[in-house]
Amino acid sequence: MTPPLGRRTFLTAAAAAATVTDGPTAQAAPRSTGPSRQQATRVRPFPPAAVSLLAGPFQENQSRNTAYLRFVDIDRLLHTFRLNVGLTTTAQPCGGWEGPTVELRGHSTGHLLSGLALAYANTGDTALRDKGRRLVAALADCQAASPSAGYGKGYLSAFPESFFDRLEAGTGVWAPYYTLHKIMAGLVDQYRLAGNEQALDVVLRKGEWVNRRTAQLSHEQMQRVLETEFGGMNDVLADLHALTGDAVWLEVAERFTHTRVFDPLAAGEDRLAGLHANTQIPKMVGAIRLWQEGLPDRYRTIARNFWQIVTDHHSYVIGGNSNGEAFHEPDVVAGQLSNGTCENCNSYNMLKLTRLLHFEEPGRTDLLDYYERTLCNQMLGEQDPDSAHGFNIYYTGLGPGSFKQQPSFMGTDPQAYSTDYDNFSCDHGTGMETHAKFADTIYTHDEQRLLVNLFIPSEVNWQERNITWRQTTALPDSSSTLLTVTSGGASHQLLVRIPGWATGARVKLNGRTLSNRPAAGSWLTLGRAWRRGDRVEVTLPMRTTVEATPDDPDVQAVLHGPVVLAGAYGATASPWMPRLDTATVRQTSASPLRLTATADGETVTLLPIARVHHQYYNVYWLTGRPPSPPPAFAAWHRFDETSGTSAADATGNGRTATLADGASWTQGRTGGAVALDGQEGHVALAEDLLAGASAYSVATWVKLAGQPAAWSRIFDFGTGVSANMFLTPMSDAGTLRYAITAGGGGAEQRINADPLPTDRWVHVAVTYGAGTAVLYVDGKEAGRNTAVTVEPRYFGNHIRAAYIGRSQYADPYLKAAVDDFRVYGRTLSAAEVTSLAQES
Repeated sequence: MTPPLGRRTFLTAAAAAATVTDGPTAQAAPRSTGPSRQQATRVRPFPPAAVSLLAGPFQENQSRNTAYLRFVDIDRLLHTFRLNVGLTTTAQPCGGWEGPTVELRGHSTGHLLSGLALAYANTGDTALRDKGRRLVAALADCQAASPSAGYGKGYLSAFPESFFDRLEAGTGVWAPYYTLHKIMAGLVDQYRLAGNEQALDVVLRKGEWVNRRTAQLSHEQMQRVLETEFGGMNDVLADLHALTGDAVWLEVAERFTHTRVFDPLAAGEDRLAGLHANTQIPKMVGAIRLWQEGLPDRYRTIARNFWQIVTDHHSYVIGGNSNGEAFHEPDVVAGQLSNGTCENCNSYNMLKLTRLLHFEEPGRTDLLDYYERTLCNQMLGEQDPDSAHGFNIYYTGLGPGSFKQQPSFMGTDPQAYSTDYDNFSCDHGTGMETHAKFADTIYTHDEQRLLVNLFIPSEVNWQERNITWRQTTALPDSSSTLLTVTSGGASHQLLVRIPGWATGARVKLNGRTLSNRPAAGSWLTLGRAWRRGDRVEVTLPMRTTVEATPDDPDVQAVLHGPVVLAGAYGATASPWMPRLDTATVRQTSASPLRLTATADGETVTLLPIARVHHQYYNVYWLTGRPPSPPPAFAAWHRFDETSGTSAADATGNGRTATLADGASWTQGRTGGAVALDGQEGHVALAEDLLAGASAYSVATWVKLAGQPAAWSRIFDFGTGVSANMFLTPMSDAGTLRYAITAGGGGAEQRINADPLPTDRWVHVAVTYGAGTAVLYVDGKEAGRNTAVTVEPRYFGNHIRAAYIGRSQYADPYLKAAVDDFRVYGRTLSAAEVTSLAQES
């Protein structure tokens, strides 16, 4: 979830669904029943009260989160709701995304409703139940006052109904249905998990308002509305159908079917690149819920295809996805690394989707392998262990020198977690739920089978079978889990997931080693009449492995079993990806898990990423042999050709360039030149022109055709948005800018200068050596930076993308003519640059 920001800032800067198949609580029976596919689910979760977390990191996170749920003042969160309908309030306003003028205000109240309900249902803490009841009652008062404030019957929000007028008119507003979804989902959780009948009354009235509002819109108008983030409106409306049996809620839910996104997924097509990631994921949770509630198989197909596409082609090693909150081209990981990868809301929603898919396809261990990796690496590690209130981060960065943080656009210290009242980002909100529901997927069951899905210290009371199992484990600090019957007894099958990473698993039953050696990626199945004191011990060997990125096999991450390891760098932020000698990786401690390795010639400690806080870290590493430096004169394109698409290399090095996508020949300053149309025309330079370079120079003539588009490129060399060097004639500051980075846009080292003149030939050059970069215009120095530490040799073993007129980002193309483009593997002197600019 992101506020409306400029492109550059944007890129640099599961109870609600899970309990759908749980059925209502004993305190809250459904008003009626209707057609549903809930009975078709092959396994189902236990009621939240049946599973308890035992001592360990998950319970510790849960406790800190519960402390915050107890602490937070509901009157402060209700302040804008009451103001909106003219009710008296003297509470101090909240800050951050809940500020009185922020258009997303109110969403955190929905998360709080869910968090309170989840925590109560799991722990039985009646203070949390009672706080939820007070909050629901206050919201009911605001809803009752809405007509007097001039709003439609049933309307409930912290912002005026006119936001929806703006949404429907297409004049721009920050995601009003997103906020409504959070509030409605929270009310559903209060009803289902805390037995609050008033919550159901409030959410049904609110649903009726949604029905009336959307019924007035044509399909085309509604599709325009759906271009603005709307959370999981289809999901919560499916919940209303499950709770009431009233088919009208499925009709309303289908109005939130976003055709532009759903149609390609139904056909199995990956068109996710460029889409805001967390806008899409809740829609998919809603899609499978609609199928569960009896709608066509197409909805299940959409959800399943989306899950497979995202996990196979758009996910990082920790299970998270997105860079700068957006999906990018499939299978690009090394080229999309920054401190803004893996928004935590995305994974919160992906786990909800994965859980629902598991209910339908319990035999698939790949679903749970993904769930485990994401939960244990990203979600467990999003909370600050030093915070009494369990503050959370926004992104789990994976670029060089990352630091767990809220982004700088939050208006706070960028190296900070959320706070009590001054943050309230979407990740602050989902965090209130995530850490309240860690127990919800450890176990599932049907009438005869108990599935042990996750290895987390816990106890499950299978009341229908009169048996209680306790799981004792210290993974990843040990390589086994012990399951013990602590009370009761019953005949049933016990299924234990054998993860894909656990080759060579062994099993002991009551101390006796069984001959059964379950394969990795399968289920261990034991059936018997279980009695109190029975013990099943499963050894899950954890090996240290490396996982290469799909776009660059030399960029790798280190794992121990399912745990992703991060190099701990303390107060030192690496400006580039360190080069790791994988042969030096050694485990030095089992409990707590600790390894060491040699990176950039120094020893670095490797820790589970979930345990790395308040320091810089690296997850991805360069490996393999570094490239040799380029020749002193690497490439020279005179562009004197008059036909074809090849531009010869006049140095004799054979580094031919290619005119692409509309680039053409034109008259140059001397001889010919290449014409770039500002649409898609560009020149693709040879790969690896500056790979391995610790000194370089780039010089060319350019004739801009009028005012250049912001962020268009004269040249751009790199491996993607993670590592690149570029010259743009127009930065967001209105300057000519040269920049180089090996850690994403937020780590750029820059030179700014006055804009270039247009409609005449201008000579531009950049030189670098020994820490100093100089920018020249028409042979004269226009700016310099004497503190440059990043060099092309830190980009990786290969520089696969090098362009004239095109960016590594989805930036505008350059409209200009370019002539005499030269690349050097050395530092040109000022006199040499002046000489180039004076050549006739």
